[in-house]
Amino acid sequence: MEDRRYVVCQNEEQARKDRADREAIVESLREQLKHGDKALVGNKGYRKYLHSTGPKFTIDEEKVKWEERFDGKWVLQTDLAKLTAEETALQYKQLWMVEEMFRAAKTLLETRPIFHKCDETIRGHVFCSFLALLLRKELLDRLESQGEKLEWAALLRDLEALQYTEVESQGKRFLLRSDLADTTAAVFRAVGVAIPPSVQNPKE
Repeated sequence: MEDRRYVVCQNEEQARKDRADREAIVESLREQLKHGDKALVGNKGYRKYLHSTGPKFTIDEEKVKWEERFDGKWVLQTDLAKLTAEETALQYKQLWMVEEMFRAAKTLLETRPIFHKCDETIRGHVFCSFLALLLRKELLDRLESQGEKLEWAALLRDLEALQYTEVESQGKRFLLRSDLADTTAAVFRAVGVAIPPSVQNPKE
């Protein structure tokens, strides 16, 4: 169609990841070829870079170079002629973020059934669920503004690992804080909260 536009986008971070992943596969492939090539044919990740020369297999160098052309690139299709390429990419990113939030909300509500009888408690439960998503989004945005892109599962794991242990020495009680992970320190900085001291002397 004449009104169809294609916008080619490139993400440098994704390009570095794609390149590193491919180099790891090819390097592993070179090592495996030293010990025989029959087992490699069934591996889909390996097979795409293999070239058969009679009964033997070698690395398809042309295929490797061809794959390099697409590192970190993707194509957007749009019929909005008034938007610039940058605006089109931004609209797509915002749409993707909205869809991700709805998927997260759907998962949250499905895995946490609501067993309430009153409308007020049901509305309260739904409100708290979406409030949790909003707070999660705000925290991730603050972390990203600091240059921190953290996995949510790792973030929760490190926060849960932050604990105090009560010990007693010479008749005095102390609270010893567990080691602080880099992820947890970044969260404290993002929310503007002081990191708890490693040792506390609670009042009796």
